[in-house]
Amino acid sequence: MRMRDIKTQFGAMTLGEEDGAIVHLTWGSSGRSDASEVLDAAATQLAEYDAGTREAFELPLQVNGSQVQRDVCTAMSAIPFGETCTYGDIAKQLGIPAQVVGQACGGNPIPIIIPCHRVMGAKGLTGFSGAGGVETKVALLRHEKAGGFLI
Repeated sequence: MRMRDIKTQFGAMTLGEEDGAIVHLTWGSSGRSDASEVLDAAATQLAEYDAGTREAFELPLQVNGSQVQRDVCTAMSAIPFGETCTYGDIAKQLGIPAQVVGQACGGNPIPIIIPCHRVMGAKGLTGFSGAGGVETKVALLRHEKAGGFLI
């Protein structure tokens, strides 16, 4: 696996690439800066997102996991920049329980690029599996100007 560290306003992160696709994005540093066209593109697009000049990612992604995990990640990827939906919305779309959607969101291997931060609970803001938890989720939503519901 090739890896590349990047720095953003949301913290230091590590991108992972296998077989020409991004397979993970984690908080923290790996100490690596491997070369690859896919990692170059991902680092550039994340820097653009961080700067507020990119709203959608155009990267090859590979979500490893169950079919449900892949389906939930596909549904999350369809949520537009600056918008949110609920676990229940995705559950209805996929015909699965909201709790299963929540578990899949928590297991999202490529946060930000697959925007699990845009998924809310039925009563509003819920947890976030990335570093900083809910505070990072709020920062991402404010960055996308989707945080009006928080004020």
